[in-house]
Amino acid sequence: MLKNFIVMHLTNLFRLVARLLKRTSNIMAIATIVAVAVLAGHTASAQVVPPRPPNPLASLKTVAVPEPSNLGEFVKNRPAAIALGKALFWDLQVGSNGQQSCASCHFHAGVDTREKNQLSPGLLRVNAAGEADPDVTFNAGGPNSVLQPADFPFHKLADPNNRSSEVLRDTNDIAGSQGVSLTKFIDIVPGSPVDQVEVQPDRVFNVQGINVRQVTERNTPSTINAVFNHRQFWDGRAQNEFNGVNPFGARDPDAFVLKSLRKQSPPQRVRISLRNSSLASQAVGPPLNSVEASATGRIHPDIGQKFDRIKIKKLPREAGKKLKQLRPLGQQLVHPEDSVLGSSSNWPRPGLRDRSYENMIEDAFHREWWDSQYIIKIDSTGGIQSFRQPQGPRATDEFSLMDYNFSLFFGLAIQLYESTLISDDSPFDRFMEGNSNALTVQQQQGMALFNQACVLCHGGAETTNASVRNVENQRLRRMRTGNGGQAVYDTAFYNIAVRPTWEDLGVGAKDPFDNPLSESRLAQQGRFESLLNATPNIAVAANERITADGAFKTPGLRNIELTAPYFHNGGELTLRDVVDFYNRGADFAENNIDNLDIGIRNLNLTEEQKTSLVAFMQSLTDERVRFERAPFDHPQLFITNGHPGDQNAVTNDGTGQATTTVIEFPAVGANGISTPQPNFLGVYSQLSPATITPRSTPPSSPNPLEGSMTEEDCPPGSKLKSVKGGYMCVTK
Repeated sequence: MLKNFIVMHLTNLFRLVARLLKRTSNIMAIATIVAVAVLAGHTASAQVVPPRPPNPLASLKTVAVPEPSNLGEFVKNRPAAIALGKALFWDLQVGSNGQQSCASCHFHAGVDTREKNQLSPGLLRVNAAGEADPDVTFNAGGPNSVLQPADFPFHKLADPNNRSSEVLRDTNDIAGSQGVSLTKFIDIVPGSPVDQVEVQPDRVFNVQGINVRQVTERNTPSTINAVFNHRQFWDGRAQNEFNGVNPFGARDPDAFVLKSLRKQSPPQRVRISLRNSSLASQAVGPPLNSVEASATGRIHPDIGQKFDRIKIKKLPREAGKKLKQLRPLGQQLVHPEDSVLGSSSNWPRPGLRDRSYENMIEDAFHREWWDSQYIIKIDSTGGIQSFRQPQGPRATDEFSLMDYNFSLFFGLAIQLYESTLISDDSPFDRFMEGNSNALTVQQQQGMALFNQACVLCHGGAETTNASVRNVENQRLRRMRTGNGGQAVYDTAFYNIAVRPTWEDLGVGAKDPFDNPLSESRLAQQGRFESLLNATPNIAVAANERITADGAFKTPGLRNIELTAPYFHNGGELTLRDVVDFYNRGADFAENNIDNLDIGIRNLNLTEEQKTSLVAFMQSLTDERVRFERAPFDHPQLFITNGHPGDQNAVTNDGTGQATTTVIEFPAVGANGISTPQPNFLGVYSQLSPATITPRSTPPSSPNPLEGSMTEEDCPPGSKLKSVKGGYMCVTK
């Protein structure tokens, strides 16, 4: 009765506040509506769970970097592990095609600003029963099309302040990141960065039957400050607990690594758990993902084996032949003043000097994880078939202990490197540390608005409630949903009605083992402890509603002016577009009402207030990120940018795949660059798409150099050379 009484009167209060906001547009009015949202979401359920504690904004310097307490069981030398992680993160040789690294999708403020071949159709759509029902039809363009400012927002309204106004354009396409063409893994070619693969016909990503690069089903989040996230990916599938093998932590009952207690004895299977290691869990996913970086069927030991020192392999017609080693970053220049790798730079030649990945792993990790006399033979699924002593040449389905545990080294090394990518020196940080002149008056006004309208989800120094600090003791919460009901949800995973719920279930989907990604659902099913190695902070009754479908992790907002396009679908181009979205109470609130976050309401902001709010978000930019200064400096990177031609015609490279356009980002040392790289489509946060001048688009052409590189694009001492599928700068 009390709960119904409160809800009834809160409903009436919302109507009063709505009338107030029609008459006045000041900060106090917004504060009132936010206070009402807090009451609606938490006061009515106070008998069940205490209200959410405040999570005020602060300087990021005040937050300790989370890391596993047992890291020392694996890592013996942190600087060596960071160097290994930076090399692996930027190394193009990791991909099956020898052209794809982690950095290929995280090269600009931790995100991807490419504009060609960046669309994916609605492949994550489900039907009313929650079963996969992918939409393979492109609406906003097509495979290998070029995105333009006029394509945004993906859901365009006649009045951006009114979600009920006429819809001028709508698409369920996704602005994602291009990865690799669809191929099947056959084998590694030891000493070669390019795997032996077989091209597979791609029914979605093709132009006139010629395969183009596949594109991810969601927009790319930033790697900068990602160390603070409790879980990774938009749907939270990369667990806080790292199992040494894949993103799924204790959810995978068969995940184990090998440990050699005595070099002369067979290594032992061991299950490991490193908490606060969601970055490691995330890192090991893309290298085997058949869209992002890999041919289908590849396993982590295959990648590790690519980087072995000179050895003999049983390959057809190649038995007994010595093969060259792969030099770390062997296709890329490393600046001699690189903040991490400079002392090992092979400048002006590519790669690192006198280093191999084997000795980098040996330097970084304890011996028991890589040193054994035994060879591990695996079956076609990656399972261990047998151990044997070295005897004659080693086949490509036989691995050293270092090869086998490569996922452990890869995940932890990249986690330690990414843990250095913290942008805690923005004007906002300086203001919070006592410099009253660090923010303009307009930015301070915007901060006041942010504190009242945004901080309930984007709270704390991390500007996200999805942080380790906020989630670790409050993984589950109760709130009121848009339909007035009460539900349990995973902390900081919200349905904000960017798109209809059924287009992408987000954290409402399942993991590969048929378990809910939603921790709330696991608690309700009594599997929270067994699959998460933790105890739920609240009990969830069998008949309680769970809000998970269509919910996504709240992203941090630091450097957000550099990281367009926005939201999980990449459907908004500017920060002004984002503010308009929230101001009108989202786009599909009525469609998603059963799962809608109660905080999604019309804000009725004035144009001046919108401008102030955007100005404040711009103050979250760390200039070291903008100018790629340490720790945000990096090796040379070649990124693919679609294919010569367009969505109507491409050039076959002779294998059934389209020839590739390659763009170079030069190596940058610790002092950074003098001219920042442009943002996605060259946009600035305050502009609307109508005021942005489109970039010139190269016409369709069979010439692979059209719109790509010229000799002048190559670094000093190198020249342009034709390679399979494209062009590359090589030393003269």
